[in-house]
Parts: sequence; structure tokens; C-alpha cells
Amino acid sequence: MGIHNADVADAFDEIGDLLAIEGENPFRIRAYRRAARSVRALPKPLAEMRGAEDYAAIPGIGEDLAGKIAELIRTGHLETLERLRREVPPQTRELLALPGLGPVRVRALMKELAVKSRADLSDALAAGRVATLPRFGAGLEARLKEALARSEPGTTRRLPLAVAAQYAGPLREYLASVPGVSRVEIAGSVRRGRDTVGDLDLLASAASGTQLFAALKRYPDLRELSASGTTKASAVLRNGLQVDVRVVAPQSFGAALHYFTGSKEHNIRMRRLAQSRGLKLSEYGLFRGSRRLAGESEEGLYRALGLRFIPPELREDRGEIEAAGRDALPTLIERGDLKGDLHVHTNASDGLDTLERMVAAAQAQNLSYIAITDHAKHLGIVHGLDAQRLAIQAEAIEALNERLRGFRILKGAEVDILEDGRLALPDAVLERLDVVVVAVHDHFGLSEARQTSRLLRALERPFVSILAHPSGRLIGEREPYAFDFDKVLDAVSERGGCLEVNGQPTRLDLDDGHIKAAVERGVLLSVASDAHSADELVNLDGAVRQARRGWARPRDVLNTRTHAGVRALLRKR
Repeated sequence: MGIHNADVADAFDEIGDLLAIEGENPFRIRAYRRAARSVRALPKPLAEMRGAEDYAAIPGIGEDLAGKIAELIRTGHLETLERLRREVPPQTRELLALPGLGPVRVRALMKELAVKSRADLSDALAAGRVATLPRFGAGLEARLKEALARSEPGTTRRLPLAVAAQYAGPLREYLASVPGVSRVEIAGSVRRGRDTVGDLDLLASAASGTQLFAALKRYPDLRELSASGTTKASAVLRNGLQVDVRVVAPQSFGAALHYFTGSKEHNIRMRRLAQSRGLKLSEYGLFRGSRRLAGESEEGLYRALGLRFIPPELREDRGEIEAAGRDALPTLIERGDLKGDLHVHTNASDGLDTLERMVAAAQAQNLSYIAITDHAKHLGIVHGLDAQRLAIQAEAIEALNERLRGFRILKGAEVDILEDGRLALPDAVLERLDVVVVAVHDHFGLSEARQTSRLLRALERPFVSILAHPSGRLIGEREPYAFDFDKVLDAVSERGGCLEVNGQPTRLDLDDGHIKAAVERGVLLSVASDAHSADELVNLDGAVRQARRGWARPRDVLNTRTHAGVRALLRKR
């Protein structure tokens, strides 16, 4: 049975939840939470690492948790988690799936109202007792009533794209290895690059008599094969992810790939376009009467309808069909367009690898420059750099730059935006840097007006280069904080700053809609890895995909420019 990084992260998160329900030591709970975040963001599969020694080197892991990772990967089970599950009833654990009910509130419901299940909660809500508890109130009470009315226990949640991809990729490889299978493609939300995924769609082309679904039933990650016919099978993976696999004839493969890639809205518009021309479009092809005009390839399908090929990332019915008809689709940014990365950390703050190691990794990624943007010293930032340590790091960067050929390192920092909009470092320090990345890392619950004011004040500072992960979201963990994006966009546009597209798998921040708005306003983007280790530089791939979903072209991205071009733009600011 394969254990994925997401399985380990989910196990650590669940342990943290169950410990919190039991009222355990907050430091122990935070250790599991931090470990889950580190594992979830790790681009390299844990199962491919050498064992506990390698695991212990991951930020936030250490010897004890490394042993637990090794236990889970070796056995498929974790005794600590199994014990906690025995202590906290399944009905109580189901409460955690309800919006607004974290483990602390679940514990309060248990202690104060003896609520241990959805049925208990429903009774308490009907009696009006929930709103009387501290940190609950009428608003949360109303949301819980609504959630209970429209949801059922065990409802499948949407997974972050990076997590779903951990399951989709191995499944595709497994199916492609079945004798007689000539082609397998991943469709659906994964292919479009959506930030969350509800289920997996895979298409296969195979010779007659191929036992594809029999092989699927033997897949080690499978929980059950829920349905199976001659051309379609439905299954559920161990983590609850729904999978649909379809066998498609070669002459219809392109049409089926288009149809099952979606989105639903894009497909509806395409069918209407075909109908307006007296044609019929389906997953089997494009037809005039009984005559097939196209279907073997997606390119042929679009061409037969008089359209340029529309990249999967754009298929959301946001004007892409009209643009394709006018030959006005943008030439989207590609990974090879990036010349540098302007958000990179080292072990001088909370990163894993040295400056030299990060440079070597960036060179291996065919980059010609990086900006080292270690965290500035601030409350809650471990090993953050103060003015003195920044000066020492700057000397090390200058010395290394003298030895490098064809590669440059920019001096930078990631500086906290304080609650009132001030920055964690003074201008006298920031003016010595090449790149100043600013970000919100606390006080996420401010009102929209206060959060907007906070951001605007920070953006007024003269040496600010880039607003990093601008919405503060963590996919599946934390909603974006409230702020007026239009006002922030105005401020960045007026002062010539830059908004980041952060490639950390749990962030993918900005979202695609905000990226498209920035592109339309002519605001430059920084497509960044936010790498905290050499392996995490591959986060640039996710950042590029996210930028593509927002219609970004190479010219819309700051770091498609040369080192000299970036320096010139930053100096002008």
C-alpha cells in the first residue's frame, strides 16, 4: 500500500485535532500542526527518501516525528493515531468537518453541553444553548444549523491540487503499465490546474480485450471498485477520493479529453457554438449529421469550430471562447520563460538549506538569478534576521557573487506587515536591499477596512518591491483575510509595485481571478516558489500554472526579465 505525503500530513493534522479535543499540551499540538504543513509542502515523496534520518532534516520534524513517519510508511498505520481514535468517538470526530468547529470549540461543546455527535449538536442548537457559549454566538449558531441541514457525515471534501496530484500521477502510471493500454490521460480539475479537486477523471485507450478494470481493482491504493462496466469504472481511493476511469476509442479520444476536462460552463458554451453552426458536439466527436468532422485530437476539434486551441487552464468560460474566435488568446507564460525567482529562503531563517545549496539548486533549475528573502526578525518568526544579521548575509552574498559566472544573487528580505501597517524593519535597513518582499503573517481576523488600511500603509513605504501571498489563504486550512483587492490593486498600480503569485502548494496565492484582474490593469506579477529548501524550487511549476489560469503572459511577469532588467525596474521604484 503506497503512503503519500498527504497521508502523513493528514495523520499529523488528525493527531493535532484529537490532542486538542482532549485538552493536551498546546506545544505538542503545534508541533504536529507544523509537521503537517512541512510534509504537505514537501515536493519530494517521503517514500523515496532514505528513512528517519532524512525525515528528521525536514523543517518542523525532528527525531520523534521522523520515527512516526517511518512507522506510517513502513506499516501503513500509526499507533499514536489509532490510540487517539479509540479515545475520541467517531461521532465526535465528525463534528470537525462542520464549518467553524475546530477542535477547541468541539472540546467546549463536549465539556459544557455534553455534545458528542451531530445529533447532540442538533438538539443543543434547537434548544438555543450553543449561542450562549464563549466564542460561539448567534452567527456561528446559524451557520451550524445551515451546515447540518445541507450536509451529511462523510461528505467528500475537495483536496488541494498538489494533494490530488499525488494520487492522480501514480494511478495514471499504473493504468498505463497495463498490457494493451496505449494511452492514459488525466482530465478534470487536475488538468485545468484548479486549486482544489473534488474527484479524479482518467481516460484510457486500449486494445480490445484489455483487462483494464480488473487491473484497477488490484490497485494498492484502492478502497473499493464501486461500479464497473465495459467502458467505465468508478472507484474510491483509500483517502476517500472518487475516481472515474473511462475507456475511449482512439477516434474519439480528443473529444472525450475535451469533454471530461471541462469545465462544465466551457463545455456548454462549446456545444452551443457547435449548434449555432448546425453541428453536434459530444464526448464522441464533432458531427454534421452522422458524419464525424473531428474528435481524434483536441486541436482538431477546436480547429473544426474555427477556434484557436484553448489551453486547459483557461477553460472556465471567462471569455476564452470569444478570444479564440478572434485569434486573440494570450500566449501564456511557460516555465521556461522564468529567468529568476524573487522569493527564496535559506537556513539563515526558517529554511532548510544553505545559501550555496540554494544557488546550486537554482542553477540546476536553469535560473540565472534568485533573491534571498529570509524572514526579518519579528515575533513568531524563528531565527528571523535583524539588521546586523542581514548585513552579515549581504556580505556573504556579495562574496559569492564575485565567484559566480552567469548567475547573480539579489539581497532581500521578507518583512512582516505589522497590525498597524508599519514594517518590521526600518527604511534605513530596507534601502540597502535589492528586493523587499512584504507580507501579512498575523492578525488575519481584522475587519476589511482595517486590513485594507494596513496593506495600503505598507505599500506606501518607499523600498517595498513585492506584496507576497497577498490574500493570506492556506487552501483547506485558512480562508483569505478580508480586504479590498481593488484598492490594493490601485495602490500597486500607482506606485509601480508587484503582486506575488506564490507557488507553495498550500497557498497558490493570488487566486486566478485576482491574477486576471491584475493582468488587465497592467500590474506586474512575481511568480515565486517561496522555497524553504532546494527541493521546493519546483514550486515554480505550480506558480506558473496558477499564473496561466489568470491569463498571464511572459511580459506580465517581472521575473521573466533578465537580472539587469529586474534590477532596473526595482531601482526605478
